[in-house]
Amino acid sequence: MDQLGRFIQSDAKGVLEKLRLYLIKKLLPHLEDRRKYHQEFASSTSFHGVRNIVQTQSKTRKVLWLLVVAGCLATVIWQICSRFIYYFSWPTTTTVVVQYVENVKFPAVTFCNLNRFQAHAVSNLKIIFLVWNIVTGVVQKFAMEDKYSQELNDFLLGNQNFSIKEFTRKNGFYLNSSTLLECEFFGKPCYPQDFEHVFTEYGNCFTFNHNDLPARRVSLSGRGLHLLFDVQQEQFTDEPALGYTDAGITFVIHSPKELPRFDGLGLLTPVGMHAQVAIRQLKSIIQEYPWGECKPEIKLQYHKIYSINGCLQECKARYIQDWCGCLPFILPGNGTECDLLKFYNCVYPAVYDIEIKGLCTVGTHNSTCPAPCEETDYPTTVTYSSFGGERAIKYFSAKLKKSPEYVRQNLVCIDIKYHDLSYKITQQQKALTISELLADVGGQLGLFCGASMITIIELLEYIFTNFCWMCIFLLLKAPEMPQWNNPSQNQPTHKEKKKGIQEC
Repeated sequence: MDQLGRFIQSDAKGVLEKLRLYLIKKLLPHLEDRRKYHQEFASSTSFHGVRNIVQTQSKTRKVLWLLVVAGCLATVIWQICSRFIYYFSWPTTTTVVVQYVENVKFPAVTFCNLNRFQAHAVSNLKIIFLVWNIVTGVVQKFAMEDKYSQELNDFLLGNQNFSIKEFTRKNGFYLNSSTLLECEFFGKPCYPQDFEHVFTEYGNCFTFNHNDLPARRVSLSGRGLHLLFDVQQEQFTDEPALGYTDAGITFVIHSPKELPRFDGLGLLTPVGMHAQVAIRQLKSIIQEYPWGECKPEIKLQYHKIYSINGCLQECKARYIQDWCGCLPFILPGNGTECDLLKFYNCVYPAVYDIEIKGLCTVGTHNSTCPAPCEETDYPTTVTYSSFGGERAIKYFSAKLKKSPEYVRQNLVCIDIKYHDLSYKITQQQKALTISELLADVGGQLGLFCGASMITIIELLEYIFTNFCWMCIFLLLKAPEMPQWNNPSQNQPTHKEKKKGIQEC
């Protein structure tokens, strides 16, 4: 074993010695060569000012140029750091562009009667108004007073198979030739079948241009959709005690790809009035995070495009379906429809729980429903006038075979048209892009140091070369390998022990 250990030790020493000789002869230049390399680099580098420090013979000029180069280098570092700090603050700018076109798409318009139910159907069933408010509470906040609780409980226990959805569809507001007296789009007649039925907090509502037909474009400002409604106050009614005290038509203008959202955002036209609605198209484009608040990877399951309203509805639908095991018919999704008991005992409390705990939040990038990356809005300007002069009142009175007072108390006229054939684009843009950042850094280097990408490569090559020489130098100065392979050599032999005893 001792001989094997000595053989391994001598072999390792030989390899290490050969390696040292190779490094000295091949890779590590002589001291003079290294000094010459440093001198040549300082004299030939494209980094301005270094050559003047090295080549000048005057000490004063050396000090002067050293100060100039150090000052310029400090300024460059400060400027580059400030540009990087500005870039990582994710700054944005907003541009507004008005684009004029030959024709523009007409939006979707959803109309509802402020009196939601037929009077004969709810004359002995006043609780229906409260039930509908509870059902639609998933899309509109509604606070129920305690005085209705007992009456509501009695109704729910006695009518467990009652379907408020079917009741509203059959006994709510309807759209036919008796309620829609006139309909024209860009001079061409339209009919009740051109409207799509949709449930909202106002019961049965009807959407025009719900399928975004390509033919429904406007090529002339000042013309659009003309409608004349008969709200039939004698036929339809509502409950003033719950806050429904008006008579007329409410409507909301929205994108054909989005669901209508009232919730205080609808426009109201009272009876006996003529509303002139001028609309504009506004497209908003928001940058993705971290510059903006949108997240383009978010997609909705039951909506064509992403919108905050659609996202909120799907979020509520998921939580309600998990908690209650059913899905309200007014929310999107596929699931078992909730009955009235589930609405009252589970869905209605769950909605308030969602709002209190903030389970469906909106706005910022880390919320459940962040801002959309692209959104189309329709800002409106509405002017009102009394509907019909004396001759018009007589004309409609004779046409409908109704009294002039009936015409004043029931007819609503609405005209919706584009203000002009243009749309406005509000776009959020990056204030500093990567290419602009590189251009800023390159400009600062060139202005203060005369440096370019070639200069940076030269510096990197110089630093790498010196680093390699330093590693070789440290390797040559390393101590010999520890004698771990032969443990017996570290202990004294028998003769050495005897010699030590004799010396003592």
